[in-house]
Amino acid sequence: MQAIDPQPTATTAPVPKGRPNHFWEDLVTGDVIETAGMTITDAHLVQWAGLTGDLVSLHLDETYAATTPFGQRVAHGPLTMSLGLGLMTQTGYFSNVVAWLGLDEVRALAPVFIGDTICVSATVDVARETKKPEQGIWKINYSVLKQDDSVVMTFSSSFIIKKK
Repeated sequence: MQAIDPQPTATTAPVPKGRPNHFWEDLVTGDVIETAGMTITDAHLVQWAGLTGDLVSLHLDETYAATTPFGQRVAHGPLTMSLGLGLMTQTGYFSNVVAWLGLDEVRALAPVFIGDTICVSATVDVARETKKPEQGIWKINYSVLKQDDSVVMTFSSSFIIKKK
C-alpha cells in the first residue's frame, strides 16, 4: 500500500464561487433564459395588497371571489409581473444593470391562483450597443407560465447593461 501525501500539490488557489457576474456580451438576440419556479401563496396576495394598497376584493375576499367567474381568489396582475421580473433576477443575468429603461406590452392572459407555480421563459429580443462603449441594451420578452406550461402573462422589459 502506498503512503498518501497529506500536502496538496496544486499551485493555484481555489477560485471562489458566488453569484454569476454576467455582462452585456453574455446574451445575444434569440437567447432564451428559463427560471426556477415559485408557488403562489396566500401570503403573496396579502403582502402585495399591504405593500401597494391594492385591496381589491377579487384578491383578498374568498366569499366575494367565489361569486366571480374565477370562483376563487386571483393573484394581482402586477404581483405576477413583479414575481416574473424577480425570478429572472435570480438567474444572475442582471448583476451589471446600469439602468432599467421600462416595461412594455403587458398582457394578462389567464388568472394565477393560490397554489399555482409560475416560472418565466424569456427571449432576448434585442441586444444592441449604445453610443457609450462601456454599455449595451437588452430588450427581453417575458412569458410567465403556470405549472401546466400555459402562458398567463407576457411583457417586455429593457435594460442598460455594463460591458466587460
